[in-house]
Amino acid sequence: MSQPVELSVVVPVYNEAGNVETLAGEIAAALEGRAFEMVFVDDASGDDTRDRLVALKERHRQLRVVSHRANAGQSRAIRTGIMAARGPVIATLDGDGQNDPADLPELYRALTRPDAPRGLKMVMGRRARRKDTAWKRFGSQFANAIRKRMLRDDCDDSGCGIKAMSREAYLSLPYFDHMHRYMPALMRADGHEVEYRDVNHRSRGAGESKYTNLGRLWAAFSDLRGVTWLIRRRRDPSGVDEF
Repeated sequence: MSQPVELSVVVPVYNEAGNVETLAGEIAAALEGRAFEMVFVDDASGDDTRDRLVALKERHRQLRVVSHRANAGQSRAIRTGIMAARGPVIATLDGDGQNDPADLPELYRALTRPDAPRGLKMVMGRRARRKDTAWKRFGSQFANAIRKRMLRDDCDDSGCGIKAMSREAYLSLPYFDHMHRYMPALMRADGHEVEYRDVNHRSRGAGESKYTNLGRLWAAFSDLRGVTWLIRRRRDPSGVDEF
């Protein structure tokens, strides 16, 4: 790409062969006219997700395909994509097609607007009308309530995959598995501002969910102890000056 990249869209995918073609096309359409790139990270899929993505590079010149040699999970795939990204602003969305790429321009605009609060480093989506089963919504609401109470992160929907953020701010955060569920709390603990915007949510087009309620809750209870410890042990210098 000849021009500098302003926005890098990072999409972690695992066994999403039935969704990647539509999703890449929707991202390209939503960001037409902007200096952007798409970084799809294949987390060692067992289907032909990677082959389909490579074939799509002929159609989308902004598409880059990065692949793990072994399955490492969603948080690692997001980190891999952000480390490979060229843009100063990162947008992420899930690879199952339930996040709507049409929301990307508004999240980017909100983050980069001239009158944004000083220190704003992330604008996160909030699913206003979730297209999930009642059981899945219940599990998510239960986990969100516990997390919000313990971490006091003022986030009603930490599981929403679509967000825009500063690449530099993200890379300054401590990495651990499942960290993508705690991004608002981690950003705020590092002295950054976080805002939220209502976004669209859609039914899954193809494939199957990689998570269950019990799996999510077990991971949440285990991770919350570690995240609470991390936040308590961090110290904020309120900025750095060079003289």
